[in-house]
Amino acid sequence: MTAERREEPDERKEDDRGFDDLRRVHQLVNNNFYGVVDASGAAFGFGAASSPGLAPGTVEPVEVDRALRFYLPPQPRFDEAFGKLREDALVVLTGQDNCGRGAGSLALLRRILGKEARLRSLSPANALADLAASQDLKPGQGYVILDYVGELRPEAVQAYDIGRLSEELGRKGSYLVITAGDTARRRLALRDHCVPWQAPDPEELFEHCRRQLPETGLEPGIEKELLERVSEQRRPADVVAAALALSREGAEKALDTLRDRHRERVQGWFGERPAADDLLPLAALAFLEGIPERTFEKECAALATHVRNWEQSGETPVAEPNGPTAVPSSGAVAGQSRARWRERAVGLVTTEHRLGPSRKAGRTERCLVFTSPRIRELVIAELYDLYGYELWYPLRRWLGELALLGDLDTRTEVARGVALLARYALVEVDESLLTVWSDGVTNQRVTAALTLQFMCDVEHLAPQALSTVVSWVDNRGAERAMTAAMALTGRLGSLYRMDALTWLWFLACRGERVAFSARRSLVLLLQTAEREPERVLLILRYVRTVIAKVAPGSRERSIALRIAVQLLEANRLETAEPMTAALLRGVPDSARHLASLWVDVLHSSNRSRAVSALCRTLVQLRDDPSVTGAVRELGEGMRNAMSPRQWTALRHHLSIALRHPDHAIPGAVQLAQVLLGSLRVQTSADSRRSTASLLSTVPFPSAQGGRSK
Repeated sequence: MTAERREEPDERKEDDRGFDDLRRVHQLVNNNFYGVVDASGAAFGFGAASSPGLAPGTVEPVEVDRALRFYLPPQPRFDEAFGKLREDALVVLTGQDNCGRGAGSLALLRRILGKEARLRSLSPANALADLAASQDLKPGQGYVILDYVGELRPEAVQAYDIGRLSEELGRKGSYLVITAGDTARRRLALRDHCVPWQAPDPEELFEHCRRQLPETGLEPGIEKELLERVSEQRRPADVVAAALALSREGAEKALDTLRDRHRERVQGWFGERPAADDLLPLAALAFLEGIPERTFEKECAALATHVRNWEQSGETPVAEPNGPTAVPSSGAVAGQSRARWRERAVGLVTTEHRLGPSRKAGRTERCLVFTSPRIRELVIAELYDLYGYELWYPLRRWLGELALLGDLDTRTEVARGVALLARYALVEVDESLLTVWSDGVTNQRVTAALTLQFMCDVEHLAPQALSTVVSWVDNRGAERAMTAAMALTGRLGSLYRMDALTWLWFLACRGERVAFSARRSLVLLLQTAEREPERVLLILRYVRTVIAKVAPGSRERSIALRIAVQLLEANRLETAEPMTAALLRGVPDSARHLASLWVDVLHSSNRSRAVSALCRTLVQLRDDPSVTGAVRELGEGMRNAMSPRQWTALRHHLSIALRHPDHAIPGAVQLAQVLLGSLRVQTSADSRRSTASLLSTVPFPSAQGGRSK
């Protein structure tokens, strides 16, 4: 019995530590955490815009204009897809990633609905069978589902369901275009609606772009080389980038864009068939870039040990494919010198001094980094393409060990590396790593959650990350459910906003350990959204709506109120300032949503915590004259939702709380007068009284227990 009593607090402590780790990662990358989606297969850099329609919601005409500026319909596929769309109001574009399916979907909808049509993107997690009966379909609208991942429920979507959806779309004069991988054609229900998509001829696309750009003269020799390079391209985005470079910076820059010198450099290095003592450190760096060199050396030695143990075992897996000849050789591979990097990976790796794990006193440590972010991705691609089980089996075991025992910086880099690997080996990453880690201990769960968030850097992987998370929320055990809650924060929650809120609410209604994780994730979701006012308001509005819809006195209402009070008590992501103060200061229209939440919590057993949170907010804002209007609006919103007795009780409890040493700070009482004084019709007698004198002995009406101090 004693052991059982110890287990629960220990689990809660570990779960808390996991969210503390997650919050630290968000803090480190908060300045450039959102809106970074890699559409090209290489990092554009922080601040790059994602493709229109990737995040569910309205796709504005200006976004479509940007996506289709140089669009060239691939024939005859475009006309075939247009015919199916016109006939069935539904079409599925299938094909390889980066072949232009997304732009094709927008072009089809614009052609059938007109240039000014406002299109709407739906979540890739939508069940197609449920769409026909949902309220999401409006008359005369164009809808797109990018990178559809298939049904997330056990039963597959049936042809009857697709037929019903097609009929409902036709009845409303609406249209739906879905993009998906080649496997969609093997789904019987979708087969008749699929059109195999293809990229336009690269030379035709290049000339099409040049006709729309300022003319650039070319010497015959350079033009020939340029067109030869263009003809080798398989991604429309690369062809467009070359045309833009030619127009803006000349032929040499266009050739540089097409040559992909980083790829040539990486392939050249691997083409020399590096020995194990060169190969293993580079493989390790692909998953541990930027950590202190001393830590890297230790972990690199551990990888060499895993490889040596595997070689000495003499085992040959029966069910695994044979690896190529370029595999690590036997012998000692742990011995290495730091000086070797000068000759080991010339042009691929360099050193930088970065803040160490303690991040104190500005102390830096030497770290090994790739010369370009793209090099890291290309190294992982070559490792996966050239080496077989003999390397990847010990490498996976090593990654598992790091996910279990590594410090947070190490595990964060492991997550980044595994997310890069998922670009080439999604199924292997899911089955061999994520499925195991998500059911493990705290360190492993955090690593799995971070991996899924980093996968959202690539557009076609973001829906796969969402699909994985949704598959974990129910009937997969408490640990995977908690991992799902963690993963729904950050980038994933920013892209798929309603999905994240809906599933976190679902998880909040499960057992207490899972519910605790869901509540912490909702708080983290709000904290990471501070710089996105629309998302802040969506989160607050969602919680308000849930509270309004659940039955009074129900378990669901109690759960919703616990979420609300934690949101009101939360600090900002990077400081100890109350989140509510930051929202009142920086997010217009947040006051009325916060007012509603405060009123709901004040009428519950969490009244004391709500009053304390209100005091902390007033103390934080006391010296900021610019927030007077927002505080007044907050008070008006609260007053309008309360009866006179409830309002008097609030004044009573607030005046007492403001006498506490933590809150009795000059300026806080004056701001409380702004909150309270403007909310009642004052008489001449009222105006002569201060807030402190307006004490009432009436307890807070409708409160269900709790203390009033």
